[in-house]
Amino acid sequence: MKASLKNYLLLIFVSIFLNSCAAVNVTTSSVKEKGIKEAISDGIIDAAINKEFINHNVNMFINVEIEVVEGRVLLTGSVKIPKHRLDAVKLSWKVLGVREVINEIDVTEKGGIKQYLIDVKIKTQIRYKIIADKKIASINYNFEAVNGNLYIIGIANNKKELKRVVDHANTINGIIKVVSHVIMKDDPRRKKYQRKLQKKNE
Repeated sequence: MKASLKNYLLLIFVSIFLNSCAAVNVTTSSVKEKGIKEAISDGIIDAAINKEFINHNVNMFINVEIEVVEGRVLLTGSVKIPKHRLDAVKLSWKVLGVREVINEIDVTEKGGIKQYLIDVKIKTQIRYKIIADKKIASINYNFEAVNGNLYIIGIANNKKELKRVVDHANTINGIIKVVSHVIMKDDPRRKKYQRKLQKKNE
């Protein structure tokens, strides 16, 4: 099921992206904390990495998920060939604007439709719980679930808020482990990135 869905998306992506210079995908989950410029930059990075994956190996595009937050790239998914895991990282680093690549790609034979449906359910439940919690700025968090593992990336207002997010995740059936790659709102790396992006846009 996952492959068929992504194959359909692949046809759409190729027809739109390869006939243009770049595809910009700005989502509401990118905008609140990062700002418009950062969101646009991340959208361009996301599209460019997908193009690299397509040109290198279509299966990589199908099986590897990408989340980009202020130039930090989180790669998740499952591949059967170890080289594809390494290739995904190398290809991501080729894209201008990438400042960190977080490799959470599994090399495994696990998966299938049953696990895919479980992962979709996990993502749906965590999103619902986070949106329903008024003490969490849900717009600042992105989630990926792979083989029962939940990966979180984004920007937390503080450690207390992030703890609430993780606590919600730990109440969901089917989750094996929760892995957080969230940084704090006042993290010095963010200021450095924003100054660099501002200088680039001047």
